[in-house]
Amino acid sequence: QVQLVESGGGLVQAGGSLRLSCAATGRTFSSYTMAWFRQAPGKEREFVAAITWRDNSIYYTDSVKGRFTISRDNAKNTVYLQMNSLKREDTADYYCAAEFRNAPNYSDYATYDYWGQGTQVTVSS
Repeated sequence: QVQLVESGGGLVQAGGSLRLSCAATGRTFSSYTMAWFRQAPGKEREFVAAITWRDNSIYYTDSVKGRFTISRDNAKNTVYLQMNSLKREDTADYYCAAEFRNAPNYSDYATYDYWGQGTQVTVSS
C-alpha cells in the first residue's frame, strides 16, 4: 500500500507563490506516476500536472504552463508543485495522486488508485 500526505496550501495574494509537497510511503516511490489535480467549488476535478515513472516525462494543463512546475526530489519520496504568478482562478483544493508505473490516461482522475487528503489553496485579489 502507498499513502500520500499533502502540505503547503494556504492563503496567498494574486501574483504570489506557494509550493505544495506530497510525501509518499509504501512501495518504491520512483515506480509511480505522480500527478496533481484540483477541484474548485462547483467545478469538475481538473488535471494540473503529472510526472511519469519511466522517464520523468512532464505534462501540464494549458492554464498553468509557464507558471507551475512539478518535480520529484532526489530522495525519491516526495513530489512538489511549485506555483508562481498565482491567479484567483487557481483557488481550489489540490490533491496528490499516484498510479503504479504506467498511467497512459495521465489527465484522467479515474486512472489513479491512490490519493492524498487534499490541501486548500486560496488566492485573493
